[in-house]
Amino acid sequence: MSVRVAVVGGGITGLAAAHALTTSASDVEVVVLEGSPRIGGKLLVGEVAGLPVDLGAEVMLNRRPEAVALARVAGLGDDLTHPEPIGSSIWTRGALLAMPRTVMGVPADLPGLAGSGVLSRTGVLRVRAEPFLPGSALSEAQADDLSVGDFLARRLGSELVDRIVEPLLGGVYAGHARRLSLAAAAPQVQQLAVAGRSLVRAAQRVSAQPVTTSSPVFAGLRGGVGRLPAAVASASGAQVETSATVRLLTRASATRWRLVVGSTHDARLLEVDAVVLATPAAPASRLLDIVAPAAARELRRIEYAGMAVITLAYPAGALGPPLTSSGFLVPPVEGRDVKASTFSSAKWAWLREAGEREGGITVVRASVGRHGQEHLVQREDTELVELAAGDLAEAAGLRGPLIDAQVTRWGGALPQYSVGHRSRVQRIRAAVTEVEGLEVCGAAYDGVGIAACVADGTAAAHRLLEQLGRRGTMKP
Repeated sequence: MSVRVAVVGGGITGLAAAHALTTSASDVEVVVLEGSPRIGGKLLVGEVAGLPVDLGAEVMLNRRPEAVALARVAGLGDDLTHPEPIGSSIWTRGALLAMPRTVMGVPADLPGLAGSGVLSRTGVLRVRAEPFLPGSALSEAQADDLSVGDFLARRLGSELVDRIVEPLLGGVYAGHARRLSLAAAAPQVQQLAVAGRSLVRAAQRVSAQPVTTSSPVFAGLRGGVGRLPAAVASASGAQVETSATVRLLTRASATRWRLVVGSTHDARLLEVDAVVLATPAAPASRLLDIVAPAAARELRRIEYAGMAVITLAYPAGALGPPLTSSGFLVPPVEGRDVKASTFSSAKWAWLREAGEREGGITVVRASVGRHGQEHLVQREDTELVELAAGDLAEAAGLRGPLIDAQVTRWGGALPQYSVGHRSRVQRIRAAVTEVEGLEVCGAAYDGVGIAACVADGTAAAHRLLEQLGRRGTMKP
């Protein structure tokens, strides 16, 4: 007799969990229940000017193995590719300046920092005057009670936080450095603090260490990373249902679960042996209200930020001479609405070649929206396109008639790892562990990147299989 598991949420985390469940045990049947009309979550391929482009996440960590390994298993190994080896920039002080070499914002090259022009002379002197403090006293619990911005401002000065750290964290979390937890949002910086009395010297040592692999840091897929969800779903063999909102989760018995699925006018009951919740915090909290109220309360405290991606297509050559940068970040102190831009055709060779085959098309994209800026994300499409095109013209000299454009809004897409997040996640997981046959996973917990989400979904699946094995539900 097979075991039936419901995975609630058809983003890459839920699909990774489904794949791990079906491929790790022969007697497990999985149904993936996705409330929206499509699977994939924040991974989505669209079309702009006839070219396939990522409208959501576009890159995976390559030196962290989980995402690229899943892509290979799902049959996409031949389509793995890597960004062009060009650096990134910061749009500040009226120019695109090369991003100084840092470890998550902590300078690893002081002469390079001074020469970049990103910080003023006073700002560079403040970094050089870093107080030598014992780092070993900074425990994980203490780091979780500190914000990244406050910690680094005390050690290296506010200007470094405003001009370098803020745009870096804004790009990853769409958040604010002085609200994000040091332990959860920037564990690399916490590790530097423990490694020595000087953050800068610790960053220099880390940066000077020989790279143990020649593999590029990042990876993508020809045709877009948004191809990954469908491939994983197919490889998993799971039953996938879209427009299948789960409205209620309760116990059917001591070892069975009952889910209410569908609209309020057309609901149906589904009974399964176990459940994986791979949804954002708000729907997870709603579903856990009855079965794990302590976890539900903690999940309600996790806030989210919305953002919008504006993808633009121009004639080839609109950016002028060959670019030496893959894009740029924008510090909030600059007062711009665009927070980042990617020169997609310069970053990805496959996209550049596709544009050439279509007669010469250059694709760029810009993003807007940080935590608390929902009003900006909700502007009209035409206004956002004009805003992005105007900033790109000023920053990078982008000229020429716009061929096509698309605005993709990601409302409430990015969880905010605010101060205390690590402790909050520990309490959530402890509460869920007490409930047999239930697991939670996703970007709300231990990482927002594709690789982190794949790892969390896979780990949740293996924990669930261990539970089912212990209670004798599965074959040994």
